[in-house]
Amino acid sequence: MTGATPEAARTTSRGSVGEPEVTSKVLSPGSPPSRRFDLARHLGERWFRYATGAMALIVVGLVLLVLQQLWVGSRLAWSEWGLSFITRTAWNPVTGEFGALPFIVGTLLTSMMALAIALPVSLGIAILLTEYAPRLLRDPLIFVVELLAAVPSVVYGLWGIFVLAPLMQQRLMPAIAATPLGRLPVFGEPGTGYTLFTASLILAIMIIPIIASLSREALISVPRDQKEAALALGATRWEATRFAVLASARAGIFSAAVLGLGRALGETMATTMTIGNRVNLTFDYFESGYSMTAIITNELREAASEIHIHSLVAIGLILFILSFVLNTIGRLILMRTRMRGA
Repeated sequence: MTGATPEAARTTSRGSVGEPEVTSKVLSPGSPPSRRFDLARHLGERWFRYATGAMALIVVGLVLLVLQQLWVGSRLAWSEWGLSFITRTAWNPVTGEFGALPFIVGTLLTSMMALAIALPVSLGIAILLTEYAPRLLRDPLIFVVELLAAVPSVVYGLWGIFVLAPLMQQRLMPAIAATPLGRLPVFGEPGTGYTLFTASLILAIMIIPIIASLSREALISVPRDQKEAALALGATRWEATRFAVLASARAGIFSAAVLGLGRALGETMATTMTIGNRVNLTFDYFESGYSMTAIITNELREAASEIHIHSLVAIGLILFILSFVLNTIGRLILMRTRMRGA
């Protein structure tokens, strides 16, 4: 058509029967900025991915750097005694004889006993806060539990010295010795108040807020429909909590226990102030002992010989590896538990 305008030529026209439609595309004025925006967003996502990856690599690098420095600082002890340093029981800075076994045993005994005491108490607190406590008391109780986690460890240590240690010596240890528990090989004759058991109680009090808070979050995350379904089938309130809520939250509870154990392994001041600080290879909770953190804290500044310093750093390396191994085992068990639950 001779009279067709340019606007008409750009419009969609339909030909005769059998002819295809002819449609011309018109670029809107906003198309180029839109493409530039998509490109900028794509670049931003890429750089964000690179940045987060770099942060993760920095964390890994820091861990490797700490491990390397501990190895360099303890190399003299390993070259002197090798792996037998772990099984040696002697510790005499005067004669230059050093071994880590008493401190490894003391750390493991206090941490395991602390976890055994704290886990039931923490789980009971978490169940109370999520299932039974009225709303009027729930928030104040949560505040008190979280407040305990903010108390410095030296305050717990002072309380252990002036309150718990005399109480252990005068009341608690004689009472335990008079019960059937006193016949167990881990409980001997009651002694002073500064014992492995006193340090275990202090550690248990310190890790209760951590385990209770994380266990509470795990219980809250369980869908309420599961408990309501159990109640609808005739289960009591405790049965619904046990078989529906706790069973579903067991992975989170186990993770909380692993984190609490890690806190107990690395605690320093409270353990140093209540464990007795006696180089003694013992499995008796009523006797004084030593932990890896306590020996490093007490002797590192006063170490006179190079082999003494290297031996203390070697104990720090053992503590680092022990914490890593226990947390790795806990994570593997947690992954297996989640796979079974799935």
